[in-house]
Amino acid sequence: MTRTRTAVAVAMAFSAPAWADHQLGDDTNARMLGTITVTGGRPTSLPTQIPTVIEGTTREQIEATVNATDAEDALKYLPSLVVRKRYIGDYNHAVLATRASGTGNSARSMVFADGIPLSNLLGNGATFAPRWGMVSPEEIDRVDVLYGPFSAAYPGNSVGAVVDYVTRVPDKFEAHIKLGGAYSHFDQYSSSSTPSANQVDMSLGGRNGDWSWWLSASRMHSVGQALTFGNRLLSAGTVGNAGTPVTGAVPDLNPSNQPWWLVGGATIYDTTQEQAKLKIAYDFTPTIRATYILGAWNNSTYGSVDSYLRDRNGLPVYGGRVNIAGRVYNLDSPSPALAPTQNDITHTMQGLSVKSHTGGVFDWEVSGSLYDYAKDTLRTPIVSTNPATAAPYWLPLGTPPSVFGAPGRTTDMNGTGWNTLKLAGTWRPTGSAEGVGAHVVDFGAQQDTAKLRTQVSNTADWFSGPALTPFSQFNGNTRLQSLYAQDTWRFAPDWKTTLGLRFEDWKAYGGQLGSAATLLGFPERHQNDISPKAAIAWQANGDWLLKASVGRAVRYPTVSELYQGQILGNTIINNNPLLKPEKSWTTELTAERDTRNWGVDGLLRATLFFERTQDALYSQTSANNITTIQNVDAIRTKGLELAFNGYDVGIKGLELGGSLTLADSEITANTGFPASVGKQQPRVPRVRAALLATYRPDANWSYTFGARYSGTQYGTLDNSDPNGATYTGFSKYFVTDIRVRYRIDRQWSAAVGIDNLNNDKYWAFHPYPQRTFVAELKFDL
Repeated sequence: MTRTRTAVAVAMAFSAPAWADHQLGDDTNARMLGTITVTGGRPTSLPTQIPTVIEGTTREQIEATVNATDAEDALKYLPSLVVRKRYIGDYNHAVLATRASGTGNSARSMVFADGIPLSNLLGNGATFAPRWGMVSPEEIDRVDVLYGPFSAAYPGNSVGAVVDYVTRVPDKFEAHIKLGGAYSHFDQYSSSSTPSANQVDMSLGGRNGDWSWWLSASRMHSVGQALTFGNRLLSAGTVGNAGTPVTGAVPDLNPSNQPWWLVGGATIYDTTQEQAKLKIAYDFTPTIRATYILGAWNNSTYGSVDSYLRDRNGLPVYGGRVNIAGRVYNLDSPSPALAPTQNDITHTMQGLSVKSHTGGVFDWEVSGSLYDYAKDTLRTPIVSTNPATAAPYWLPLGTPPSVFGAPGRTTDMNGTGWNTLKLAGTWRPTGSAEGVGAHVVDFGAQQDTAKLRTQVSNTADWFSGPALTPFSQFNGNTRLQSLYAQDTWRFAPDWKTTLGLRFEDWKAYGGQLGSAATLLGFPERHQNDISPKAAIAWQANGDWLLKASVGRAVRYPTVSELYQGQILGNTIINNNPLLKPEKSWTTELTAERDTRNWGVDGLLRATLFFERTQDALYSQTSANNITTIQNVDAIRTKGLELAFNGYDVGIKGLELGGSLTLADSEITANTGFPASVGKQQPRVPRVRAALLATYRPDANWSYTFGARYSGTQYGTLDNSDPNGATYTGFSKYFVTDIRVRYRIDRQWSAAVGIDNLNNDKYWAFHPYPQRTFVAELKFDL
């Protein structure tokens, strides 16, 4: 088998890990010591010379194997990664989980697109998901993932993983259009609906002399399933005959196995998203290129409700005092059980970089980026029904317009965003990265600034009225200034090592918390830390490659974690002004085996990983019953990750890949919540697994079967939520997917697929999508 054929074949296999772009065949030096040789497409921006675990996938693989409706779908089958995507177009809860971090720890991973941060490091949790909408699946050229904090070029938020999306820049004129659609049926409690979506993606680009350009636009409209369910604990009801007698409430058990009533489905999103991207590159010389990127993303989402409750006349009941089976419940207090929402967003991002890429003695880069919340407004009602009519405020049930509007609140985040500045260089003293004695020295200076602006106001009409009077305010800023250097040295024919050091100076300032009458400031915070990194690789022979990595990561508190609390009089209370950053030491031991001598053209990887985290940042309830962000003293995680990718496995044209992750993540010390000691870290299951098989009988057809599994997990620090198969629970799951793609001719292709073929009903606080049918038609010029 030739090197070219093997490189292409393995690159098309599942998950395309670091070695998937190696030139295999007879030249074993091409994959020696874990470095990546990119054989096609634009190279990743990740530091691929570091001998550690990097996985990835290419545009061709995504098209053939994944029913990709959102950018995060490209990560679906990569080892140990899970994205908590609840519906097509999920913009505010699609958090990335990694080996030792669950879907509640969004600040423990980083996501970039062409070097521009998409990670929302203003907070840590479900509502701070990466801004996936800034990338459409059609513009992806490749995606790569660096596991762990082993590169000095990234801050402590890289402790879980760094995801790098590389989007297209063509070298000749090309144009593309794709039409896609999805349909499913959702059935849970008494909610029954038919979620659906339709999409159109258009792009074109080309190169004219020293200029190259790319223009893309996409529009998606989706209607999702109920994501939240109004509920009241059985024990919260008062025995008696008061309230409106209703039927239809669904009895169930909550995650702690306490009886409760489900009274309706809510947060039924009707979402329209529009995205546009302009990319322009100019080559000053054959080795110096300037690139400018401008992106815009619009999102309009209305979250409706569906009440299960019916009065004596069979009419739906949305709020007020109701009587369920002889007990009285208030559906409006302490907060509405069923309340709609309206969210309107316009975000923009810009990036400018000038880079040299000689591959010689010295290369350099100057880059900056800006992400801006130009508009970000959330509207909610204060109560669910009109006391004069008992009708819901948000549904036009024949009530006069004068009473249709309801008081509510608007949350305006205009002025929120982040920006970065980077100066970097690469020095190769010998003029090459190859050969014994060769060094590759990377160094740089960075500044990352984040600012959060949140103004909550009262309004007379929650749906469309102007903000009238202030209700609360929440502001703050963080700045991280960093210096880093790392040296990758081939000190012997079969050995390579990387040593790195990162210095970080962190500052939190401008923190403010306000009520309607008072705006108080927080004191500034300042701290600096040093994080060492090291990695080594040994090519034991032509078949075996052994690697080891270790790195320290310091994950500083985000604005929303640090500036918390309540106002009492003229004092901020229930906050922790001494909140510490997370400090993690992570270690990897990896063995990679070229399996051709076993009769299978592929690679097998086994990685042992260890992580010890001090002062982990979690929300927990203290002894005086106050729930705030606090430090968990120590969490220890150890595990094993196995990954395999093979080509022509038993049958010509069959590509087979998969991964298995075993993790034991335990809270070993927590003075603030002793009951959690010895318990499993929230949302980190003991077992995760993925399998992907693709059969290509010829150049036109591909048939793919995928499967994903996650074991038992918990949502609480003390694991007091054993019932995961319910609303607000975290369940195990087994999900299968299929996809068939046919290339009709050189320009036309079509694909159909089914996600969650076996219709597993599983949860991550909210319900995941049930069986979903997907179809697409694409034209490439």
